[in-house]
Amino acid sequence: MRILFVCSGNICRSPLGAQVLEARLGPAAAAHVIESAGTIADDGAVMDGAAAAQSARLGGSPDAHRSRYLTEQIAASADLVLTAERSHRAATVQLAPRASKRAFTIKQFARVLDGLEPGDLADVHTPEALVERVARLRGTVPPPVDPTADDVDDPYRRSESTHVRVADEIDAALTTIADALRAVS
Repeated sequence: MRILFVCSGNICRSPLGAQVLEARLGPAAAAHVIESAGTIADDGAVMDGAAAAQSARLGGSPDAHRSRYLTEQIAASADLVLTAERSHRAATVQLAPRASKRAFTIKQFARVLDGLEPGDLADVHTPEALVERVARLRGTVPPPVDPTADDVDDPYRRSESTHVRVADEIDAALTTIADALRAVS
């Protein structure tokens, strides 16, 4: 299964998400291709230092990361797209319209998982089926009062405390997502 994280420059939130999900999945990560891209990325940039420090703090491995620009091919090849913001989801779907069923913000996917009833996933036994089920049931979970609650703030060139807060928000959502993926793998 291909899991794609998307943010703007692909130097903070999306590589952090990919690296932390890999850490949270542990050995189960080997069953997935976990990657990232950015809607305005310059190909080949290293990860932002503050974001890399947060990745390392949460068990990620940021050293090998190099940014890449989100293309139609990258978006279309993903089985699950997890974006930092709703605008990144929109940009992904604009490039690859068929990705709309498998594209979510990171926090939205976790929120829907948290809002499902225990029986909602009882007959789901593969990661792909999990994505399909969450997509089908996303409308049954009440949205946040403030739609921006599903977005992850951009910490680029902001304080260390902002980087810590953003990393912790991503980690909390990815812990939920990793638990769900491991349960169906």
